[in-house]
Amino acid sequence: MEISRNWRLRHQRYRLLASKCACGTIHFPPRTICHACGKKSMKQVNLSGKGEILSFAPVTSAPLGFEDYIPYFIALIMLDEGVLIEAQLADCDNPEAGMRVEMVTRKWREQGERGMIVYGYKFRPLLVKS
Repeated sequence: MEISRNWRLRHQRYRLLASKCACGTIHFPPRTICHACGKKSMKQVNLSGKGEILSFAPVTSAPLGFEDYIPYFIALIMLDEGVLIEAQLADCDNPEAGMRVEMVTRKWREQGERGMIVYGYKFRPLLVKS
Protein backbone atom coordinates (compact mmCIF):
# COMPACT_ATOMS: atom_id res chain seq x y z
CA MET A 1 0.00 0.00 0.00
CA GLU A 2 1.43 3.36 -0.94
CA ILE A 3 1.88 5.99 1.75
CA SER A 4 -0.88 8.26 0.43
CA ARG A 5 -3.50 5.48 0.56
CA ASN A 6 -2.27 4.41 3.99
CA TRP A 7 -2.76 8.00 5.20
CA ARG A 8 -6.28 8.27 3.70
CA LEU A 9 -7.48 5.03 5.33
CA ARG A 10 -5.94 5.60 8.76
CA HIS A 11 -9.24 6.47 10.49
CA GLN A 12 -10.87 3.25 9.31
CA ARG A 13 -7.97 1.19 10.65
CA TYR A 14 -7.27 2.95 13.93
CA ARG A 15 -10.71 4.17 15.07
CA LEU A 16 -13.20 2.03 13.13
CA LEU A 17 -14.72 5.09 11.50
CA ALA A 18 -18.06 4.29 9.85
CA SER A 19 -20.91 6.17 8.19
CA LYS A 20 -24.52 6.28 9.41
CA CYS A 21 -27.50 7.14 7.26
CA ALA A 22 -30.56 9.08 8.41
CA CYS A 23 -32.48 5.79 8.01
CA GLY A 24 -30.30 4.28 10.77
CA THR A 25 -28.14 1.97 8.64
CA ILE A 26 -24.46 1.91 9.62
CA HIS A 27 -21.81 1.17 6.98
CA PHE A 28 -18.27 -0.05 7.56
CA PRO A 29 -16.16 0.82 5.73
CA PRO A 30 -17.82 4.23 5.28
CA ARG A 31 -19.94 4.89 2.18
CA THR A 32 -21.27 8.03 0.59
CA ILE A 33 -24.60 6.44 -0.46
CA CYS A 34 -26.72 4.19 1.76
CA HIS A 35 -27.22 0.71 0.30
CA ALA A 36 -30.48 0.30 2.26
CA CYS A 37 -32.37 3.41 1.12
CA GLY A 38 -30.16 5.05 -1.54
CA LYS A 39 -29.91 8.39 0.26
CA LYS A 40 -26.76 10.48 0.50
CA SER A 41 -27.48 11.78 4.00
CA MET A 42 -24.51 10.11 5.70
CA LYS A 43 -22.63 11.25 8.79
CA GLN A 44 -19.43 9.85 10.26
CA VAL A 45 -19.58 7.81 13.46
CA ASN A 46 -16.99 5.97 15.52
CA LEU A 47 -17.79 2.35 16.27
CA SER A 48 -17.19 1.09 19.81
CA GLY A 49 -14.83 -1.69 18.74
CA LYS A 50 -16.59 -4.19 20.99
CA GLY A 51 -18.52 -7.19 19.76
CA GLU A 52 -18.98 -10.94 19.64
CA ILE A 53 -17.37 -13.67 17.53
CA LEU A 54 -19.96 -15.32 15.28
CA SER A 55 -17.59 -17.66 13.47
CA PHE A 56 -13.86 -18.15 13.03
CA ALA A 57 -11.34 -20.17 11.04
CA PRO A 58 -7.65 -20.92 11.46
CA VAL A 59 -5.29 -19.75 8.71
CA THR A 60 -2.46 -22.20 8.13
CA SER A 61 -1.63 -21.31 4.53
CA ALA A 62 -1.29 -17.53 4.41
CA PRO A 63 -1.34 -15.22 1.39
CA LEU A 64 1.87 -13.64 0.13
CA GLY A 65 3.33 -11.30 2.73
CA PHE A 66 1.67 -12.97 5.72
CA GLU A 67 3.70 -16.20 5.84
CA ASP A 68 5.57 -15.15 8.98
CA TYR A 69 2.34 -14.87 10.98
CA ILE A 70 0.83 -18.34 10.51
CA PRO A 71 -0.97 -19.90 12.20
CA TYR A 72 -3.56 -17.25 13.06
CA PHE A 73 -7.35 -16.92 13.25
CA ILE A 74 -9.75 -14.88 11.11
CA ALA A 75 -13.18 -14.19 12.61
CA LEU A 76 -16.58 -12.78 11.69
CA ILE A 77 -17.45 -10.35 14.44
CA MET A 78 -20.81 -8.73 15.08
CA LEU A 79 -20.08 -5.34 16.64
CA ASP A 80 -22.40 -3.96 19.30
CA GLU A 81 -23.71 -1.42 16.74
CA GLY A 82 -24.93 -4.27 14.48
CA VAL A 83 -22.09 -4.09 11.94
CA LEU A 84 -20.56 -7.36 10.73
CA ILE A 85 -16.80 -7.19 10.32
CA GLU A 86 -14.10 -9.67 9.33
CA ALA A 87 -10.83 -9.36 11.22
CA GLN A 88 -7.80 -11.20 12.48
CA LEU A 89 -7.76 -12.26 16.12
CA ALA A 90 -4.85 -11.31 18.36
CA ASP A 91 -3.79 -12.60 21.78
CA CYS A 92 -6.19 -15.53 21.37
CA ASP A 93 -5.17 -19.18 21.07
CA ASN A 94 -8.61 -20.74 21.65
CA PRO A 95 -11.40 -18.60 20.16
CA GLU A 96 -15.03 -19.61 20.63
CA ALA A 97 -18.26 -18.54 18.98
CA GLY A 98 -19.99 -16.09 21.32
CA MET A 99 -16.71 -14.83 22.82
CA ARG A 100 -16.74 -11.08 23.55
CA VAL A 101 -13.88 -9.22 21.84
CA GLU A 102 -12.53 -5.68 21.57
CA MET A 103 -10.59 -3.89 18.86
CA VAL A 104 -6.87 -3.27 19.33
CA THR A 105 -4.27 -1.69 17.05
CA ARG A 106 -1.59 -4.16 16.00
CA LYS A 107 1.03 -4.63 13.32
CA TRP A 108 -0.50 -6.04 10.14
CA ARG A 109 2.69 -6.57 8.15
CA GLU A 110 5.91 -5.11 6.84
CA GLN A 111 5.76 -4.02 3.25
CA GLY A 112 8.39 -3.69 0.56
CA GLU A 113 12.15 -3.69 0.66
CA ARG A 114 12.31 -0.74 3.04
CA GLY A 115 10.06 -2.54 5.51
CA MET A 116 7.29 0.04 5.95
CA ILE A 117 5.28 -1.24 8.91
CA VAL A 118 1.53 -1.19 8.35
CA TYR A 119 -0.67 -1.11 11.46
CA GLY A 120 -4.39 -1.73 11.67
CA TYR A 121 -7.19 -3.23 13.73
CA LYS A 122 -7.36 -6.73 15.12
CA PHE A 123 -9.60 -8.09 17.85
CA ARG A 124 -8.67 -9.72 21.15
CA PRO A 125 -10.75 -11.28 23.93
CA LEU A 126 -12.45 -8.57 25.95
CA LEU A 127 -10.55 -7.92 29.14
CA VAL A 128 -12.94 -7.98 32.07
CA LYS A 129 -12.03 -5.43 34.74
CA SER A 130 -12.88 -6.36 38.29
